[in-house]
Amino acid sequence: MTDLSIIPFGGVRENGKNMYAVTVNDEIFILDAGLKYPETEQLGVDVVVPDFEYLIKNTEKIAGVFLSHGHADAIGALPYFLQQVNVPIFGSELTIELAKLAIKDQPALKDYNDYHIINEKSEIDFGNVKVSFFNTTHSIPESLGIVIGTEYGQVVYTGDFKFDQTAERYYRTDIPRLVEVGQGKVLALLADAAGTEGGADSVNESKIGDYILETFRDNKKKRIIVAAVASNIQRIQQIIDATAATKRKLVLSGNDIENVVRTAIKLKKLQLPLPESQLFVSLKNMKSLVAHETVILETGRMGEPIKHLNRMANGEDAHIKIGSDDLVFITTTPSTAMESVVAKTRDMIFKQGADVKQISTDMRSSGHASRNDLQMMLNIMQPAYFMPIKGDQFKLIDGQFELKDSFAIGETLIDGSGIGDIGNVVLRDRRILSEDGVFVSVVTIDRKKRQVVSKPKLTSRGFVYVKANRDLMKEASDLTVKQIEDYLTNNKSFDWNELKSGVRDVLSRFLFEQTRRRPMVMPVVMEVNQNRRPNNHKTTATQSGAQASKKTAQKKLATPSSNKKKVRRPAKKNVQSKTTE
Repeated sequence: MTDLSIIPFGGVRENGKNMYAVTVNDEIFILDAGLKYPETEQLGVDVVVPDFEYLIKNTEKIAGVFLSHGHADAIGALPYFLQQVNVPIFGSELTIELAKLAIKDQPALKDYNDYHIINEKSEIDFGNVKVSFFNTTHSIPESLGIVIGTEYGQVVYTGDFKFDQTAERYYRTDIPRLVEVGQGKVLALLADAAGTEGGADSVNESKIGDYILETFRDNKKKRIIVAAVASNIQRIQQIIDATAATKRKLVLSGNDIENVVRTAIKLKKLQLPLPESQLFVSLKNMKSLVAHETVILETGRMGEPIKHLNRMANGEDAHIKIGSDDLVFITTTPSTAMESVVAKTRDMIFKQGADVKQISTDMRSSGHASRNDLQMMLNIMQPAYFMPIKGDQFKLIDGQFELKDSFAIGETLIDGSGIGDIGNVVLRDRRILSEDGVFVSVVTIDRKKRQVVSKPKLTSRGFVYVKANRDLMKEASDLTVKQIEDYLTNNKSFDWNELKSGVRDVLSRFLFEQTRRRPMVMPVVMEVNQNRRPNNHKTTATQSGAQASKKTAQKKLATPSSNKKKVRRPAKKNVQSKTTE
């Protein structure tokens, strides 16, 4: 009997982090490996990816990762996943190129090259399973749906999709192919439902293109700064077309946007109405342009534009200063987690004297299926099961899916180059620091004499202004001394953790009583003469008096040994697959 199960690792009831695992017998087929941008309370976190622990434990069973498209919510977790699991990657030509861009800065993956380019006509035979594909409409070219064919029926993964009858080449849904898939037995449909919360259908892309061109023409005397997601190729194409039509020059601000645009041009997925030399101007030569001839296309790290726009509005960008001659045009629809950030950013831009226009306030612009789109997909596929459930494992038992052997699937928070070293405790500390600040008390003791040898040095950051709170600081200093002296007097044994914990508790209670705030209290206790060595010099007496002999001491400099761990990549897995065109 076929052992078939479906495990969503992310991408359900959240914006991003798409990842499903379909297990057939002893093979695991992974559908997408995406990231999501952090919620507002995840302070300092760059991105969030799924917890890969289960997949790491079952590496030998993984047949491959099958990518639906090239957005970060589908490929963004690859740099972190491939460092821990060495498996092949399957995707369309553009998707594979964008995946390569995503991992190129990871030193551990410099030798990784297990990519397989497929298209809507490909069929890969894994023995008991055949994997095939179909074209879908999304805001990036070569988006694909994925079909996992088994003896019990097909598991269909749509990826991000919508239906748009005005879609241009490279963006069109292959409806006859959908009908062909639906005529077979569709056991389960894993479909994009991100756009179903609102009742209205999304405006078709031809109208959005007209809207962007109209915006450019209505602001002919202003410099236009466009905020767009780097991998939204369709939006970038519309911006390029509007730039050329209004006889402006386009400046790409950011390495991510430049890399994506150059890649799309190379693969002919972006059509240039003018030669590159007549359309693009480098960021360093932007000063040679007059304002009304300039369009700046900006994005930030990993292609997310809003945070970078926020820094620009704060005057933190070295090249671009927002002013009264600017229109800031936000062409991305922010996720729920980013709505407050967008609102604050808009406010800061207005304070700089610039105008702001946001496409999502004027029309419903989305690359995701509306309710009607999803209903149409369900009508075509007629699946036995539709599964928008996160964190559970559904197994096919006697022809029916049952909730079986569930396990918790967490999140991995990425901050800088660290993977999984940020957890709830760190986030809690960051939140405390951001809300109530930090209070540091530094004091020196003599453990042998069991006394405090210097008054505490107190530092406040983000808590209170020291000069205006001298009484508070003096009382905090006295409490620190009293707590330490009580500990040294009443405890025969000595424990550094107990000593500092006592100081922390006393200060925390006192500061809360006085201010109703809870800063992070950090006691620093140092010991005087802790490295003193016995005095071994000899003294000889002479008739003229006592003369101390000189003692020579030689210091030996010790170099600590390296504790770096050597990471050995697992042996490359051979995958026997057959692709027919």
